[in-house]
Amino acid sequence: MFFPLLLGITLITFIVMRLAPGSPVDEIGMSPGVDTRARMRLYAAYGLDRPLHEQYLSWLRRVVTLDFGNSFRDGRRVSSKIFERFPATVFLNLAALALIFSLAIPIGIISAVKHDTLLDRALTALVFLGYSVPAFALALVLMYIFGVRLGWVPVSGMTSVEFEFLSPLGRVADVIRHMILPVLTLGITGLAFISRYMRSTMLEVIRADYIRSARARGIPGRRIILGHGLRNALIPVVTMVGLLIPSLIGGSVVFETIFSWPGMGRLAYSSIMSRDYPVIMGIGVIMALLTLIGNLLADIGYAAVDPRIRYRK
Repeated sequence: MFFPLLLGITLITFIVMRLAPGSPVDEIGMSPGVDTRARMRLYAAYGLDRPLHEQYLSWLRRVVTLDFGNSFRDGRRVSSKIFERFPATVFLNLAALALIFSLAIPIGIISAVKHDTLLDRALTALVFLGYSVPAFALALVLMYIFGVRLGWVPVSGMTSVEFEFLSPLGRVADVIRHMILPVLTLGITGLAFISRYMRSTMLEVIRADYIRSARARGIPGRRIILGHGLRNALIPVVTMVGLLIPSLIGGSVVFETIFSWPGMGRLAYSSIMSRDYPVIMGIGVIMALLTLIGNLLADIGYAAVDPRIRYRK
C-alpha cells in the first residue's frame, strides 16, 4: 500500500493546487496591461496550457527519475531548493519528538499511578491547557514572553548574524538557542496527545490480573510499573506515533513560518503564495514520504514492544 498511497497523495495535491485561484503567471509581477499573447507564451512555457491529466503524467514521468523540475520563481532545480531545507526540518521534528516522548511517557505513568489524586488532576489540567491553546497563539505567547520581554532566547531564524565567527562549540550552542522556542511549541502541542493516551493505557495495564499477581508476590511497585506494565502500555502508544508524525510535519509549515526557521515548511508556504507548482509538488512528495515512513516505523516498532508480534516473509 506504500506506493499507491504515495501516488494518491501526489494526485490530490496536484489537483488541489491547480484548482486554487491564481497561477504562476499572475504572481511574477506582470501588470494587467501586459499583452495577452505574452501571458499565453508564459503559460505554454510552463506547460500550463495542456490538460490537467497530461500535466500530471508529465510530472510523474519526471519524478520517477527523481527529477522534480525547475522552480517557476527563480529557475533553480527543485531538488536543490528542497534538500537545502530538508536537514533543518528533519532536525526540528526529531528534536520535538524527543521532547514529546521524554515528557509525555513519564507524565502519563505518574498520572496513572497517582490516579485521582491532586497531582493527577494538576498534571491533567496543565496538559489540557497546553492542548486547548491554538498552536500559533502559543508560539506568539512564547515568543513575546521568553524572546521579547525576557530576552532569554532568539525569536527567529536558525543562527545568529555572528554565526560564522563563532567557535564550533559556540555554533552548536547558537543553533540550540534558536531551536528552543520552535521545539517547545511543537512539543507542547503533541505532549497532551501522547501523555493522555499513555495515562489511559497505563491505567488499563495496572488494573490487569497479572499486575495484581505480581504485587501479591511482593515484587516492588517500581519494578512492576517499569518492568511489567510499561512495555504493555507502550503497545497502543506506538500506534499514535504514526498519527503524531504527520501532524508535526504539517505543523512545520506554520511554525517554521512564524519562527522564520529555514526548513521545508517555510519554503512550502512561500511557494504556495507564489503558486510555484514544481516546488509545491516536490515538497508534497517529500512530506508524504516522511509521513509514510513514520507509519512504517510505527508498524515495525510493534515487534520491539510486543514479543507476540513477528513479521514473516
